[in-house]
Amino acid sequence: MSSMDRQGLKKLTGIRHGMLWFSVIGTFLIGIRHLLPGEAGSGGSFDAFCPFGAIETLWVYLARGQTLKTTNLLNFAVMSGVLGVSIVAGRAFCGWMCPLGAVQEGLAKLARRLGGEKRHIRGKPAAGRLPIAIPLWADRPLRWAKYLILSLVLAASAFAVYPPLHDICPVRAVFSFRLETGLLWSVLGVFLVTSFLVERSWCKYLCPLGATLAIFNKISPVRIVNNTSHCNNCGRCDVECSMGIQSVPENLRDAECIRCLECLETCARDESLELRVL
Repeated sequence: MSSMDRQGLKKLTGIRHGMLWFSVIGTFLIGIRHLLPGEAGSGGSFDAFCPFGAIETLWVYLARGQTLKTTNLLNFAVMSGVLGVSIVAGRAFCGWMCPLGAVQEGLAKLARRLGGEKRHIRGKPAAGRLPIAIPLWADRPLRWAKYLILSLVLAASAFAVYPPLHDICPVRAVFSFRLETGLLWSVLGVFLVTSFLVERSWCKYLCPLGATLAIFNKISPVRIVNNTSHCNNCGRCDVECSMGIQSVPENLRDAECIRCLECLETCARDESLELRVL
């Protein structure tokens, strides 16, 4: 990768961070909007802006021509945009646009500082105690939990009145400003603690939307590719991968990849990893 390429990559990384925080601010504003009195607070439920709400209400809409309570056709419009991004760039929504992803990244950085890491050096194992790494023997089966959750949601949605995740959704817990039940307070606490202790724990183990989008990593034309004649398998990108993918250069189309480009920015050998449209 040339110096010009690295400058472009740095700008691209800056754009990614900007988009993540834009999504955080936008989602907070949606939550605040529903606290305002009068017409300003009557623009539909918080759930109506959630892309996963389209999956939760899809069966009922196809079978009965109506949506679950707190969802509407706006969910399908938002989900269409997410799917459009996914068809082109795989799980890029998770790494570039998801507000929960941005919060998790922020908590992981805070954990590093509080865990004793004074200065993060790319490609070097963390010097601090936090975030912790789940052992591989536990990590691998836990990755399947999000697919189980997705399956349970799809099954429950056929008989539901409200979206199956309505009362335990971390997006509502973090952004909606309506923590009306002890259950939602518990969800908020668990999300914050686990995200602080384990980097992107929600994305890795529990997110049903991530499970839905994972298949697009196999077919999207925008992808990271490995030039085997330059790569020496030094392991720097493995250390830096926020999703904990093992042997990154050999698994660049892994279902867990969120296209965050951290592996490209960490790579020290020119032209070993490249972002391409195939």
